[in-house]
Amino acid sequence: MSSSTVILIAILAAVFLAAVMVVTTSRRCDTERAIGRLSRETVQKDRSEATAAEVLGGEEEERKPPGREIERRAKEELDAASALPVPAGEAQLPMLPPMDPETLGVTRRQFLNRGIVGGFALGLGAFGGAVLAFLWPKLSGGFGSKINAGSLDSILAQIRDNKTPFYSPEGRFYINAYPKEDVSKAQKIPALGPVIPGMQQGVVALYQRCVHLGCRVPWCLSSQWFECPCHGSRYDHVGEQKRGPAPRGMDRFVVSVQGSNVYVDTKTVIIGPPIGTNTTGQDAEGPHCNGESSAG
Repeated sequence: MSSSTVILIAILAAVFLAAVMVVTTSRRCDTERAIGRLSRETVQKDRSEATAAEVLGGEEEERKPPGREIERRAKEELDAASALPVPAGEAQLPMLPPMDPETLGVTRRQFLNRGIVGGFALGLGAFGGAVLAFLWPKLSGGFGSKINAGSLDSILAQIRDNKTPFYSPEGRFYINAYPKEDVSKAQKIPALGPVIPGMQQGVVALYQRCVHLGCRVPWCLSSQWFECPCHGSRYDHVGEQKRGPAPRGMDRFVVSVQGSNVYVDTKTVIIGPPIGTNTTGQDAEGPHCNGESSAG
């Protein structure tokens, strides 16, 4: 499993767990308010009042009017309010029961909480979508997919006429000619096993990154080698290590020829051959581009 796949799975899991936590917390808060669960401060206040009532004894209870008396007084106040004269020309509207201020406050809090949760969930969704778009490989082309590089004959003709490898910017690879007579030597190198079919077709696809520290390795026209300008690593025309701190040859991709077209699979990077691999015996054909002026 590639590192980008692991990162993608971890981010999706984090986004999902965060969304579940937010939604669960919101529903629990709404449920507690719906069933009338008292807050911690209210419970402590009730307990303190109950303790004070126990200390005072039954005297306070005796001074309180009975429940029926309280109901009678409330009914008298309501009847008196409804008996007020109505100005002429105005219809008397039915009186509505007074609204509980606490009920209004709970409704407002629920609205705000749900708005906050909705905004947070929307932000998480947008972030997750952006991460997916960034990490997910393009299925229609580009690095990380199987790329149609073009006709095999036209690629080989361009390499021969210009003495320069074919370069694919979207795939980040070079295609260079590989001598078919040297395939038997390459078959003895285990690291080259996956790319042997491409060599048998006369081509090799090389990843543009230097295996030392990842710089892009340009082609030196005078020496006919790949020469890294960062730290001096050099590779021959088929990416085998020749000089410098590079720990192996250039990494490469699997090549297949379907019909007349060359396809390069950039989903998997094939590790380059070890130091000392020399299947073609090519020496530098002219001055180097990264320091030395003499061939060889």
